[in-house]
Amino acid sequence: TNDFFSRVLLVIVLVLLGVFFGLDTAKKPERFISLAGLLVNILFCWIFSKHPRKVKWRPVIWGLALQFVFGLLILRTKFGFEAFKGAGNQVTAFLDYTSVGAAFVFGEGYREHFFAFQVLPIIIFFSSVISLCYYIGIMQVIIKKIAWLMQKTMKTSGVESLNAAGNIFIGQTEAPLMIRPFLEHVTMSELHAIMTGGFATIAGSVLAAYIEYGVSASHLLSASVMSAPAALAISKLMYPETEIPETLDDENIELPKGNERNIIEAAAKGASTAIALVANIAANLIAFLAFLAFFNGVLSWLGSMVGKPELSFEYICSYVLRPVAFIMGVPWEDSDVVAELLGIKTFLNEFVAYTRLAGFIDNRIKMNGLRTISIRSEIISTYALCGFANLSSVGVVLGGLGPMAPSRVPDMSKIAIRTLIAGTVACFMTACVAGVLYDESLYEGVVQIATAAPNATVAP
Repeated sequence: TNDFFSRVLLVIVLVLLGVFFGLDTAKKPERFISLAGLLVNILFCWIFSKHPRKVKWRPVIWGLALQFVFGLLILRTKFGFEAFKGAGNQVTAFLDYTSVGAAFVFGEGYREHFFAFQVLPIIIFFSSVISLCYYIGIMQVIIKKIAWLMQKTMKTSGVESLNAAGNIFIGQTEAPLMIRPFLEHVTMSELHAIMTGGFATIAGSVLAAYIEYGVSASHLLSASVMSAPAALAISKLMYPETEIPETLDDENIELPKGNERNIIEAAAKGASTAIALVANIAANLIAFLAFLAFFNGVLSWLGSMVGKPELSFEYICSYVLRPVAFIMGVPWEDSDVVAELLGIKTFLNEFVAYTRLAGFIDNRIKMNGLRTISIRSEIISTYALCGFANLSSVGVVLGGLGPMAPSRVPDMSKIAIRTLIAGTVACFMTACVAGVLYDESLYEGVVQIATAAPNATVAP
């Protein structure tokens, strides 16, 4: 009975979405490009699927349907738009309290060292808040409700549904801790889904840092929500389930509450846990940016030999990934810039990419005559970059999941690159959905995103 009801509901949802998008894309051709890009991504995943003839389409179709429904509520309805806009504003205001602690520790001149003393402390503060929510039990309730919705509609197992829901709020190595007792026995498809979910989303603590850089809080929040079902859908398309998961119909998996004795200890533990994350981010940025500068120097030297001294990593990405940016719905005149951001995010990390995006946003707001991109391009970029899908994260995932399930390390290594690609595609699909649903009339006068980054300006 439940399966029949789910199928009927799915047909109704698909018909309504089909009618809506048929009428909607006719008004704005650029929305049709984003819709076509979504179909191209799905076709790509099916072609490179591990078992293309064994794909079970229910989780795929329901995952995409949930993504569109979430997107419609957030991006098109007045209530959803105002709710997420308000939530984003409140999160931004809440994060501003970090400045009190930063000023006390680093002195009143801490803003002169924006990244080290203003962005990184936000990660520590937000990590402490999340730990506090876990101790109280708020986070577990929210995660279980979202997981229940995905499990009921997509028919995914309890383990992979919980992990996907957890990825909305916590990182790619923290979310699997909730399902640690099951990791040794999950199927290959479940393992693929768990790893893909980590690549397709970002941690709440890191999201807070991007907000501080001036990226829209409401769009970052909505991207996190929309990418969860997309990650499951794409994972089930690229690695279909061919076994029977132990938790297929299990809706009562208990989430750990933690062993802290009181609220103070929970908050302190969250802050302490973030130290390693902050150090890792800072170290990676130093290494990656230094290597990028060296690599660009070498490319420029080689390019000068053939009359192309402007040759650089970004220059190459602007050509190679330009079609990818365009089919997301980015206007052609901006697609070279967005392609650069996609390349930086994939081959370096999303932190560097968001820093560059913040520079373009800053240029638009200040009208300083430097290179800008349209608000539509900014929004699509925000969704496309919102994930840990980059080469350096492969090591993070293997290093984080390996100790939890030592016997599955060979399996993890075998599918690591496949899950990275799946996570990347999930981010791109979320960007396509944003491109389809973006309505400029809702954003007139409200997307004046002020960035606090004093050195985020991007040259023309």
